[in-house]
Amino acid sequence: MVWTKPLWEEPVENFTTQVFGERLSLAYVRDQANLLYDSFTGNDTDNEQSQTKALELDQPENQTFSIGNVEIGDNREEIENNYGEPARETANEYGLEWASYHENYQNFLLVAYDQQDTVQGLYTNQDLVAAQNDITLGTTKSQVHEELGEAENAIIHRGFNMQTNDDGEYDVYRIDGNYITIFYDVHENDEVTAMQIVEESLETDKNSPYADASEDLKEGFEYQLFDVTNAERAKRGLNVLDWNEEVRGTARKHSTDMADNHYFDHTNQQGQSPFDRMQEDGIAFMSAGENLAQGQPSSIYAHQGLMNSEGHRKNIVNDGFTELGVGVDFNEDNQPVYTENFLSR
Repeated sequence: MVWTKPLWEEPVENFTTQVFGERLSLAYVRDQANLLYDSFTGNDTDNEQSQTKALELDQPENQTFSIGNVEIGDNREEIENNYGEPARETANEYGLEWASYHENYQNFLLVAYDQQDTVQGLYTNQDLVAAQNDITLGTTKSQVHEELGEAENAIIHRGFNMQTNDDGEYDVYRIDGNYITIFYDVHENDEVTAMQIVEESLETDKNSPYADASEDLKEGFEYQLFDVTNAERAKRGLNVLDWNEEVRGTARKHSTDMADNHYFDHTNQQGQSPFDRMQEDGIAFMSAGENLAQGQPSSIYAHQGLMNSEGHRKNIVNDGFTELGVGVDFNEDNQPVYTENFLSR
């Protein structure tokens, strides 16, 4: 079931765009669209991204899909002989860490290793997918269905059953002992826009839809949402955003406030807008925007959902923004609440 309630407003002094929406694509998933604020017209931001040589992709040897020539079961040493050390390693919802590899966010992939340094998870939102079939980034949903057949309608976990997406934004397949999530871009003809591959037991051993809240996971989700956002921008030739630690603090406080006080809105219970909160924290900006999401089990799912909402998407690919701070916290049910604050100075 999907429903949206768009609302557009134009105050006299400041241009404000609001889109309010709710979407149910997993159990307990909600999201609300963006709030965008501009106090100037035009910008001089250089949005050119110098291009890194595209990776030469080989057909996977042992499995149906590979990402960046990496397959589930590969060894960390072999991967880092090709990619070097990861740019960042942060806790994920599977009790492992996502290691991020990229060259200024080009040729971007996330890899999760177990204690034996064996690959257990992969993700990319760039053109790094290779297959023993014809599926790659840009393949249409209908072509995926022709190639792979009917997707899973539920995943049976140890402690619960989770219905998979019913709004068509992604499909989940069980192939080669892995769960493969294929994400589609609803604004670009339902083409494949990202892929996650996770070893089957990582999913089925879960006891609940959400990982236990922790400081490590909070920070992990924040950096992961930042990284996949920059990878999205790099894919489109846009400038990558700088991390803003002060803005992260403002964003995290809003996520905590929403989680603790059981509301979900750009305006807090004291009547403050995102821009009021940033100004209160002494953050100067010329242009700013905020995205909110709640209940997605990871930053990957949050980002892919935000990209399929027109209002959120405008913030993510806005070539005028130069900085981003991401704040995450969890409610009493361990549901993540995500706040992205974009700005330019």
